[in-house]
Parts: sequence; structure tokens; C-alpha cells
Amino acid sequence: MTDRAPLLVVGDALLDRDLDGHADRLAPDAPVPVVADCAERLRPGGAALAAYLAALDGREVTLVAGVGDDPASRDLRRLLEPWLKLIPLPLTGPLSEKTRVLAQGRPVARLDRGSGTTREATDAARAAIRSAPAVLVSDYGRGTADALRDVLTAHPPQVWDPHPRGGPPVPGVRLVTPAEKEAHRFAGQDLAPAGELRGAARAAATLVRDWRAGAVAVTLGARGALLSYGDQPLLCPAPAVHGADPCGAGDRFAATAAGLFADGALVGEAVEGAVTAATAFVGEGGASALPGTSEVAADTEDVPEVLARVRAAHGTVVAAGGCFDLLHAGHVGLLEAARRLGDCLVVCVNSDASVRRRKGSGRPVTPLADRVRVLRALGCVDAVAVFGEDTPERLLADLRPDIWVKGGDYSGAELPEAALLEEWGGQAVLLPYLDGRSSTTLMTRAAGAL
Repeated sequence: MTDRAPLLVVGDALLDRDLDGHADRLAPDAPVPVVADCAERLRPGGAALAAYLAALDGREVTLVAGVGDDPASRDLRRLLEPWLKLIPLPLTGPLSEKTRVLAQGRPVARLDRGSGTTREATDAARAAIRSAPAVLVSDYGRGTADALRDVLTAHPPQVWDPHPRGGPPVPGVRLVTPAEKEAHRFAGQDLAPAGELRGAARAAATLVRDWRAGAVAVTLGARGALLSYGDQPLLCPAPAVHGADPCGAGDRFAATAAGLFADGALVGEAVEGAVTAATAFVGEGGASALPGTSEVAADTEDVPEVLARVRAAHGTVVAAGGCFDLLHAGHVGLLEAARRLGDCLVVCVNSDASVRRRKGSGRPVTPLADRVRVLRALGCVDAVAVFGEDTPERLLADLRPDIWVKGGDYSGAELPEAALLEEWGGQAVLLPYLDGRSSTTLMTRAAGAL
């Protein structure tokens, strides 16, 4: 249990997808990069990301958002279900999806689809707002805040995170958190030159007055945030500067500030804490490195198709798991032995973020796309699936293999997945590694030869 106060998040949920690979050449028919060997990751977006981040902080979180029964909505529900309570509002169409295409971790294109907007409020949503001790509104302009504007006006939220497509916050909000460009746009001002704080200060003061807000914190990226109550502003500088992917940093900022308000923090304390949290979030890899999100290997034979083919023939599905960083003879021997136990082998691979959490900041040595590509090249491997959690239980529950194989380094210890396999009649087994073969040994040997 946690002593952190619960939080209600109200806003527009999205489904975010990253296709991350490497680009080494241009397409022959157009001057655009060819992004190859992509790995695909799904994660909550918009208000759903803010709610998810607050839940990762150890809070009891409820999300009020438009979520339907289309494929994207079902994927989002699956991602959120273990972490928070969802109060869905009806949508007019499919859930909005944002897909980023990245090469070497840098965005090269974004694809948007799904035009669903929140159709109407519900009694359950109104009741949740009336009874919530702390509310964060994340308004991405897809109708949720507008549908609930009357009850939000009567019960002003602690934090309102506005976006260009959304409307103004209701009067009485304790803290509004626009990004720098958004602040200038909302204030009707031209964007100031990069690095100039005077324009941001003017915009913040204007918005405090126009929105009748308690305070406005303009987020400035690597420079931190500028907090204004309508007069002399306070600059809360970032404790460090990171060049990593900033995607999701604004949601991290708003979720942290709202959570700190729920715990009783003052406005200045909440903003300083939010700057620190957002800086650390970017330094750790941003939204693309979040735990618990769904990552699947793209550009491989579809795992469900492999399972369907084998099961239609009453065959045996074998799965094996690991990081497979610096693939070596021990790995190959294990996978070849595993494949001989059944009629197909699905390899479950830890994502980069999962490997990093398990083995430290210097790992993996080999990025996910390369690990997947090497595994696919093995004749004994039929398909590859990637999981972002620390352990593969959720992925195994989806795959439901007949046999689950782990390396012999678990010898003498109970396999943590064994009880899960028993739920559908599966069997967890250990297979021995070749003595003296390990990624750590290889790296140590290589370092000694330098």
C-alpha cells in the first residue's frame, strides 16, 4: 500500500505507437530514408499517459476519458487495465492513434489516424469529479473537457494541462501548465526568440489574468519552467540537461504537479518537483522507455499466425525467453534444444528498457532491433515477441505456450513462471547452458583485450 493520495485524471486518451529501426540509405524512388528492422511499441498517450505515469508513482488513479470498442481502444484498455481504474466515455468514432517512425531513436515521420471525440458525459464521470480530492485535466481537444465543463467549473481542478486544439481552462484552476509555444499562442502573442524569458513571462501573466487561474507554469524544456502568479515570475531551472527523446515530458510534468498537490504541496513545491521529475524522465529515455508498455517485434512473421498454424495441426508450442544481448553459443544451443521439444519456437525478448532495468545503465550492448534481427536469422526460431515489463508473465498469458524454457542459470531455484504455466496445462522446464558462455563473460573478456 502507499500513503500517496489518489488522483483523478480527466481528458483525451490516445494510443501512441513507435516504430523504431535504423536508416542507412534513401529510398530509390524518393529522397526519404528507408527505416528497416523496426520494433513496434504501443503505449498510452495523451491523458492516458498522464494517468499511467501517476499510477507508476504508486498512486491510486482513476481516468475519465473517451474510450470505445475499436481495435485501438481495446489495445489501450489492455495497457491500462493492470494499473488504474478507467471510467470510459462514449466516442463518436475510433480512438485517435499517433504513430512515430524513428531511425536510431530519432523521429523521422508521424502518422495520425482515428477521429473519435467524446460524445457525451456520463453520471459516473460527473460523480467521480465531484468526489475526487485532486483532479488533473489533460485537454487534447477531443471533447472530454468540453463534455464535462459544467461540473469542472463547479469543482475546479488542481492542474489543467492545455493543448492547442483544446479550449481554455475553467476559472479557478490552481495551476495551468502550457508549453512555451502554447503559452504564446493562447496569449495571442508572437513566439519570442529562443532563450528569451521576457516573452514567456508576459504570456504567463496574461494567461493568469485571462484564465482567472491561481498560477501558470510555462514549461521551457531543458530550461525548466517559469512560474507566474501574474506578477514577477519564478524560474525553476532544470537540474540537468539531457539530449534524449522528450516525448511525454509535458505529461510527466503535469502528472507530478497534480500528484504533489494531492499530497498537500504548495504551488512552488509542486512546480519544482515537476521540473525535477520531467528532467529525470527525459534522462531515462522518455515515454519510449516506460515499463509495462507493450512492445512487439515488427517485420517478423506474425506471432498469432504462427500459433494458429501450429495449434490447428495439434502441435506443441514452445516459448523461450531472455535478453539475448551479445548472442553466443550458449544461447544458440539453448534455443536449438528448445525447438526440438515442439513444433514451433517463439522467443520472448526483453525490450531495451527492460534490459536496462535488470542489468544496469550500460546494457543492452546490442539494441532491440539488432537482437530481434539476429534471433530471426536462426533456423530454430519461428517468431519473436518483445515485452517491456521486467518479467514475461503478461506476454506468456497471451501466448499460452505448452512449454516454457529457461536457461540452466536458474538451476536450484523455482522458476517464477511455473505456476502461471500450470493455469493452462503448460510446463516450465530448465535446459542447461554451455559452461562458461555468457554475455557478461564475453564483455569482460573483450574489455580486457582493449
